Amino acid sequence: MFSHLVEKQHIADLFVIDSAGTGGWHAGHPPDTRSVAVANRHGIDISGQKARQVRAVDFVNFDLIFAMDEDNLDRLRASCPVQYKHKVHLFSQYATGRRESVPDPYYGGEDGFEAVYSMLLDGCISALEKLETGQDS
Repeated sequence: MFSHLVEKQHIADLFVIDSAGTGGWHAGHPPDTRSVAVANRHGIDISGQKARQVRAVDFVNFDLIFAMDEDNLDRLRASCPVQYKHKVHLFSQYATGRRESVPDPYYGGEDGFEAVYSMLLDGCISALEKLETGQDS
């Protein structure tokens, strides 16, 4: 979604964007078909994505690493070398200033996927505005 936003603004070359999970159980798998459907309805094609697990080198290579919920934030911080801990944030708190988890819609209906899409879109727009205005500290 963030990739889509920066592509629309013609600034994609300023960012290296990736997605990874703290667990490896979905590694190599495509997104849930309901996620693909919701993204498609909003003009975003995520069908070619494949899940991967966070790697130690990610803490070196990326300036910002976002967790969607507190459990994953704790896992990321536990595996992150101390000199890179400043890069790891709860997505909602970084993006909007509200400390709230983005729920996992997997066990719910399609409306849960739409709600998560809306949360992520709002957060991505806010995060991009922060980055563009230099308020990312």
